[in-house]
Amino acid sequence: MSSYRPYQYIERRKSRQIHVGKVAVGGDAPITVQTMTNTLTTDAEATIAQIRRAELAGVDIVRVSCPDEESTAALAEIVREVNVPIVADIHFHYRRAIEAAQAGAACLRINPGNIGSPERVREVVKAAKDHGCSIRIGVNAGSLEKHLLEKYGEPNPEALVESALEHAKILEDHDFHEFKISVKASDVFMAVAAYQQLAEVCDHPLHIGITEAGSKRAGTVKSSIGLGNLLWAGVGDTMRVSLSAEPEEEVLVGWDILKSLGLRHRGVKIISCPSCARQGFNVIQTVQTLEERLAHIQTPLTLSIIGCVVNGPGEALMTDIGVTGGGSGRHMVYAAGRQDHTIAADSMIDHIVEMVEKKAEILRAEEEAAKAEAAVAAQ
Repeated sequence: MSSYRPYQYIERRKSRQIHVGKVAVGGDAPITVQTMTNTLTTDAEATIAQIRRAELAGVDIVRVSCPDEESTAALAEIVREVNVPIVADIHFHYRRAIEAAQAGAACLRINPGNIGSPERVREVVKAAKDHGCSIRIGVNAGSLEKHLLEKYGEPNPEALVESALEHAKILEDHDFHEFKISVKASDVFMAVAAYQQLAEVCDHPLHIGITEAGSKRAGTVKSSIGLGNLLWAGVGDTMRVSLSAEPEEEVLVGWDILKSLGLRHRGVKIISCPSCARQGFNVIQTVQTLEERLAHIQTPLTLSIIGCVVNGPGEALMTDIGVTGGGSGRHMVYAAGRQDHTIAADSMIDHIVEMVEKKAEILRAEEEAAKAEAAVAAQ
């Protein structure tokens, strides 16, 4: 992350780069946000609709479960109709992996050691090479190999890392290197320790996540603790927030985590106070309404919504647009950190939305002009 404030600097772990379709993962590529569909894959129409909602939320990569031949058959239509690369989630049956590669999956989520005989592993690796698929080795504390459970007595970070490296060696022995690794656990301490250990002993890109994190609220908190810890330490090249919620909710939380650490920027970042008796307007309702009405904005910008003058002016200095609650039903509006004008309470939300949309348009035009100028200079 580039920043003019040294205390905000995060030095990312150096990993090799692979590709999931057209999306780069690892190296100097942005940390990508993933989710997984929960519709029946055989219901291609419902699955496509769900992926499109995730796309609107900003997803980079989507995983789709392929438990049977009917699912891999539907995968071809799904891949054709969406705009993001699809990862086929495969467990145990090597034929499903081959079918998914043939159907256009950009990545196969497998554990090579669970696929079967060495010949079957060779067939899967050949299919991945032939069709340009990468692979994710997906190790999970809930499904560790029997010999590792016997060795360690229970799931632990060391067992997760050993499992991951065993699977990685299988792929490397087949001269296949386009893979990333995940070592997920529902226990935050175990998952974070496993990723930290794995990050130190290999340079493979890492897919990070706290598996089965729970409900929307509890899972968001749990994932933010675990993923925030790893990302702050520079570990993680792609991520999924696993919630008992709709896929687009996972995507929104993932983006919020990345935006909080300054690792990626998309859409409006709202800085708002918790509100108190000093507030000049209903802060909670205002923020909720603005989040809904500004959800379509993709251009990164910041907006502060502060109920009174205690912290309002200071926060406004740090944001593109700001509002501070005032008296007599009028509130102060800031632009680029400076007091600009006041606005009546009854028209404040519409006014802010209009300001944000105009600012986003200006920033987008500036970005396009800079890209055009850079392209000309490169000729």
